[in-house]
Amino acid sequence: MRRCLMVLACGLVFLVPSLTVGGERQKEGRPNLLVILADDLGYSDPGCYGSEIETPNLDQLASSGLRYTSFYNTARCWPTRASLLTGYYPQQIHRDALPGIPGGGAPKFRRPAWAPLLPQLLGPAGYRCYYSGKWHIDGSPKDGGFHRSYELQDQGRFFRPSRHAEDGKQLPAVKDGDTYYSTIAIADHAIRCLKDHQQSNADAPFFQYVAFTAPHFPLQALPEDIAKYERRYAEGWEKARAERWKKQQSMKFPSAGLSSPERTLGPPYPFPDQVKQYGPGEITVPKLWTEQTPEQQTFQAAKMAIHAAMVDRMDQEIGRLLVQLREMKALENTVILFLSDNGASAEMMVRDDGHDPAAPMGSAATHLCLGPGWSTVSNTPFRRHKTWVHEGGISTPLIVHWPAGISAKGELRTAPGHVIDVVPTLLELAGLKSPKEISGKPVPPSPGRSLVPTFAAAASTEPRPPLWWLHEGNRALRSGDFKIVATKDAPWELYDLSTDRSEEKNLAESQPERLREMAAEWEKITAEFTELVKSDPLPGEK
Repeated sequence: MRRCLMVLACGLVFLVPSLTVGGERQKEGRPNLLVILADDLGYSDPGCYGSEIETPNLDQLASSGLRYTSFYNTARCWPTRASLLTGYYPQQIHRDALPGIPGGGAPKFRRPAWAPLLPQLLGPAGYRCYYSGKWHIDGSPKDGGFHRSYELQDQGRFFRPSRHAEDGKQLPAVKDGDTYYSTIAIADHAIRCLKDHQQSNADAPFFQYVAFTAPHFPLQALPEDIAKYERRYAEGWEKARAERWKKQQSMKFPSAGLSSPERTLGPPYPFPDQVKQYGPGEITVPKLWTEQTPEQQTFQAAKMAIHAAMVDRMDQEIGRLLVQLREMKALENTVILFLSDNGASAEMMVRDDGHDPAAPMGSAATHLCLGPGWSTVSNTPFRRHKTWVHEGGISTPLIVHWPAGISAKGELRTAPGHVIDVVPTLLELAGLKSPKEISGKPVPPSPGRSLVPTFAAAASTEPRPPLWWLHEGNRALRSGDFKIVATKDAPWELYDLSTDRSEEKNLAESQPERLREMAAEWEKITAEFTELVKSDPLPGEK
């Protein structure tokens, strides 16, 4: 580990730590860096992105910072985490598949040596690095450069995980009767790291990565949090979605029509025998609320109340983190990024401890899933869900807050961005450049771009290279305002996102030449990634 960090340090280029951002010169030294990642959070789930859910802490960060309206992830948890901490598309580094080349979230799909995690670059430059939450990256937090870690390896159990570790050492399984809720435990560890940092390393900047498991299934929440929303969703998903869209328009979000619900589109993976365990209240498609039985309406409204409670609790725990930063007098010079790993999920299945239909909904004995009805609401106003690369599957809220370096307050940023941009952004803010070589081997340039120019009110309008997606055969490319997208084995669709972000009007037939050019660009990028991966295969592969 130490030798690896020394090699990385030798390849890093240090910049002047004071930089001009947002029209003002930041003079307080290198900023602290805090990345908060939600799991399966929909684009519109935070209050400041249209939701009725109470998220006062995120809303406050947005009102005194920036909200990005066209920021993207990779449509799935482990690919996004790989991109977030390396600055590469996951397919470039074995963390998702290419045509004919396997890749994915399993431990065997290891990153190349030239793709270190962000802490391995920040640590040699003097940053203390802390991690709390869901890992889902190859290797271990320690090998990835984190000085302290709480790794929740059992994210399917919010109340009683059996597998979790602190600083690489396994902790006892949580038993029935123990006081534990993972969202709180993740924040507890992050706060302990901050307190210890203040006592032992106050002169050093820190990088903290907090990866909540909420609101990923199973829908499990504290009873007092559920109670806040138990009557909120009785009028159904059409009304909730319309209200979110109306709120987005009132907040001056870029105009986007409300996409038509896909009434016959169910979960991406069918588990009919498991879904039967939920009983007659469950449905697998977002049919009209008025066409549901009273039992179905009651069951569905209760599920969304639990989802809202999980988001609400995550915001409460973020609030505790902010209190700690204020007590340390570190909030002003801490760059905070909040985002989600993919869109809300339409998945429906039973895992882990199974589902007891007689137990209180949302308790440890239940295993409920949001499903496509409420996922459509969470992803307002966009189409589709997690795993698909239509806008609903890949669009994430992004809040950026940094009082010492960003003069703009409460503003929107419409320039498209992607999780591959996080590493270049944080390296620039830390006064670093990516290494050109590691262990004598050249490092491929990151496809990401720093977001720092967009922090200023007069942001650069320089066009960026196209953004590219591929996951389980679902594929897309965004070039400027145009996007091509297709589900597995289906033909390309073409949309003008400047007028149709909700992907309602397919221009494939009316603009065939543009479609051909963009499809050729997608193939070109895919071929480049394939060549890169073949040049550095996994152990045991040719």
